Amino acid sequence: MIRPRRNRKSPAIRALVRENTLSAADFIYPLFVHDKNEDEAIDSMPGCTRWSITSLITEAGEAYALGVKAVVLFPAIAENLKTPCAEECANDMGLVPRAIKALKTAHPELCVITDVALDPYNSDGHDGIVRKNGDSLEIINDETVETLCQQALCHARAGADMVSPSDMMDGRVEAIRESLDLEGFDQVSIMAYTAKYASAFYGPFRGALESAPKAGDKKTYQMDPANSREAIRETLLDEEEGADIIMVKPAGPYLDVISEVRHTTTLPVAAYQVSGEYLMIKSACKDGWLDEKAIVLESLTGIKRAGAGIILTYFAKSAAVWLAE
Repeated sequence: MIRPRRNRKSPAIRALVRENTLSAADFIYPLFVHDKNEDEAIDSMPGCTRWSITSLITEAGEAYALGVKAVVLFPAIAENLKTPCAEECANDMGLVPRAIKALKTAHPELCVITDVALDPYNSDGHDGIVRKNGDSLEIINDETVETLCQQALCHARAGADMVSPSDMMDGRVEAIRESLDLEGFDQVSIMAYTAKYASAFYGPFRGALESAPKAGDKKTYQMDPANSREAIRETLLDEEEGADIIMVKPAGPYLDVISEVRHTTTLPVAAYQVSGEYLMIKSACKDGWLDEKAIVLESLTGIKRAGAGIILTYFAKSAAVWLAE
């Protein structure tokens, strides 16, 4: 009789035959920052905070000490700085460049990644520049890409190790790569949001940054949740255009897409466990229906098992503590 249970009979044997192992080094920690001296709890994402730059340095340092070697920054921009063309995104004295400089000064070995998209800066709340035709909206692709290049250069000048375009405009990876190389930033990496879906799981994040679209939706640039072959097309394009890392977003509901992308590219694959996934887990755990440590580690293991070697998760710091226990 064949007895597969022999490989499960003790913790030591289970560890020997384990196919996927989580590590704190697998995680990128998303951090929210604002231009205030006081930190603010985020109502839509309990346990997450809009950090002042001073507190951001402390939080990133604590995560680094636990083995989380990379953070990605998301800015909450003051309303008076938001404009239809999002000019603030390329301000060398703006919030993100100052946060980058502060982090790299305090923690030189920390990998600092920045989000490249216009929605935090755009008074229309879209990832691209909006053209209004009566009651209809059009997101202008090429003009947006030009602005994204200026934003990426701004972050590179401040010392970012990696830029991460999340806008889903056509051709932006190639344009950003060319712009960075021409300005001498050939060592700045690009982690592309390659398969970013028009997902209902993003709601709590938009509450964190107050960046929801003022009108319309993002379905003309983010992907249809019904499609998986389209993700392969986007992967091949981003790889050809010069991406260093490919990302799938969200993670949990799109494990099949992560797997298909992993089998399509030789590039590292990242996946983003987004705010809706985070809030669902936190809410269920708060009410006592789930064990937070167990469910978080299981969900992250599932994402890694699907093929993501890099995981963006709001649980990064907590998971690092649990993995060390």
